[in-house]
Amino acid sequence: MIIENTRFGSIEIGDEKIITMIRSLPGFPGKKRFVILDRKESHPFLWYQCVDDPALALVLLNPNLFKSDYAVDLKAAVSGIPWDDEAEEDIAVFVVVNASSGKPEKMTANLMAPILVNTKRFEAAQMIFQNSPYPHNFPIFSADNK
Repeated sequence: MIIENTRFGSIEIGDEKIITMIRSLPGFPGKKRFVILDRKESHPFLWYQCVDDPALALVLLNPNLFKSDYAVDLKAAVSGIPWDDEAEEDIAVFVVVNASSGKPEKMTANLMAPILVNTKRFEAAQMIFQNSPYPHNFPIFSADNK
């Protein structure tokens, strides 16, 4: 499948790589098909590109790269979605990055609402933890990060 992308132009993606959101991302109703693009020039940052909307892409990052003690209770997180029989190693955890225009040192990550990707089923869900010990705007390049 060829997907159009406002950042990278036309990209060929195998249908088996398309990730289906179990429910739409908050603020993006109806946007349910995405693909993770790992571009050499932006690694370790990943692009969560909407297959059906070339202008919609989120920047994702593995939270353990900058917050080594970040943890999500996966058993609690997946209750209510059909993954409760999945092994924890089949669920990848990503956080959405908010880039400050022209100031990379001001980048933050939403640790309160990670996107969980079931790498076996190619399904995903953004989990919003209301009573999370983590903020929605955690500074990625803070000297206090563990």
